[in-house]
Amino acid sequence: MASYKELLAQREQLDRQIKEAIAHEKVDGITKAKLIIEQYHLTASDLFTRKTGVRGVGRKVAPKYRNPSTGETWTGRGKAPKWIEGRDRSSFVI
Repeated sequence: MASYKELLAQREQLDRQIKEAIAHEKVDGITKAKLIIEQYHLTASDLFTRKTGVRGVGRKVAPKYRNPSTGETWTGRGKAPKWIEGRDRSSFVI
C-alpha cells in the first residue's frame, strides 16, 4: 500500500495531467465549434437565446386580481396578499 506522501505526489501528477488534457481538449473543441459556426453562418443570437434554459424565468405575468380600494394587483402566483386572503377571489378578478 502506498504511503500518504506517495498518494499526494500521485494526486499532484494526476492534477497536472488533467489540466493538460483539459487545455488540449478545449483547443480541439474551440476549433470544431469555429468550423461549425463558419460552415452554417451562425451568429451569437443563433447560439445564445433566452428561449433556452429555465422556463419562465424573468418573464412578467399579467395581474389577475385587483384590490378595488387600493388598486394593488396580484398575479395569482405565490403567497396571496392579505387583502385577498380568505375571500372569494372572483370578486377581485380583473
